[in-house]
Formats: sequence, structure tokens, C-alpha cells
Amino acid sequence: MSSPLAIFDLDGTLIDTAPDLIDSLNHAIAPHGLPPFGVDKVKLLVGRGVKVMIQRAFAFHDRTLDGEAFDACFARFTEHYRAGMPGKSRPYPGLLEALARLKDAGYGLAVCTNKREELTMPLLEALDLAEWFGTITCGDTFEYRKPDPRHVSGTIERAGATVAHAVMIGDSANDIDAAKGADVSTVAVTFGYTEKPAEELGADKVISHFDRLTPALLDTLIGR
Repeated sequence: MSSPLAIFDLDGTLIDTAPDLIDSLNHAIAPHGLPPFGVDKVKLLVGRGVKVMIQRAFAFHDRTLDGEAFDACFARFTEHYRAGMPGKSRPYPGLLEALARLKDAGYGLAVCTNKREELTMPLLEALDLAEWFGTITCGDTFEYRKPDPRHVSGTIERAGATVAHAVMIGDSANDIDAAKGADVSTVAVTFGYTEKPAEELGADKVISHFDRLTPALLDTLIGR
């Protein structure tokens, strides 16, 4: 039997990246005369990748961008964000202890994020997190991304695990819906960036701190 697998979303789940995402967004949109966003608006903007974040920022001010201007804005974001890593981004409290508990209990660890690989890997490496995860799939790993269930099932396949023995841990409907669509058990965290309260995402379990993420909790979800 394959080892059980704990799959984590990145932004708003593993790492609090909001300050750096908003800083880079403001840098990208400034030439277009849009006022800067505060970190309090992160839940309105983050979750579907950088391109959607930029689109949402302009839509918030009833503005749109043509293709060439959008591409330039996207490039400005990427350059600024990449150059500043890890910036103010930090793992959420209790994460490292939770990862150690799961690993010691025989769980494989994976990341399934809509963030592109060129931004995911440097961030995980800068925060000394990459070595924890045997499998990391990003927004450009496949031709599909969350909330498409195939992003989750593809991550499980790459990890050599099975759907029945995998759990997705995330902060948004993207994560929970993708996992549910793949028939994977789910844990929602309350400290992320979801617009809808974590308790309303339909996850199997909801936790407010990584201290609650234990092998025993996940074992109950996969019938281990």
C-alpha cells in the first residue's frame, strides 16, 4: 500500500505571502494610475494566480487592459516579486512542527499551488521549505490548475499515492472544490485568503492553527 499523502496549497496556507503579493501588484499597476491596494484587500484579489489578480485589481476600479498593456503589467509584477523574495513572506505559525509530525508518522508531503513554478520554487527555497516536499506541482505544471480536480489528482499520481489515502489542506474554494472533485479528503484553514469563511467551504475538517494538524486528524479522514 502506498504511503498516505498530505497535499498543501501555498499562498494563504503554507505561507503568508499577502504583503509581498500586494506590494508587487501595486508596483505593477502604478504606471496606469491606479491607487495602491492595502493588504486588507488580499481576499478580493488572490487565489487564481497573478493574471487574475491583475484583472481583479483593474475591475475593482472599473478598468480593463488590452493585451499588450496587460502583458507589460504582468511582467512588471513578476520581476518585482521575484527580485524581492522572500520579502515579508513567512510560514504560518506551527507549520514546521506540523510537517515534522506528519513526516514522522509516514505521510508523504506535497504542494499543489496555482503559483507558477518560477515563483514557487525560489520562494520555497528561500524559506527552507522545499526540502520538505517530495512532490511540488504549480500553476504551469499541467494544462489545468485548481479548481480543476485534475491538478489535485495529477499531484497525487506524481507522488505515487492514491486518492483514497490523500488529504488536501487549503484556504480557499479553489483548493476544497478541486479536492472534492477528485474525491480527496479536505482540511480548510481559517487563516488564509478566502473571501468565503473557511467554515462554509464544505471541507471535511476546519482548523484555525497548524497545531491542530496532526496525523491522528488526517488518519480519521482516510480511514488509516
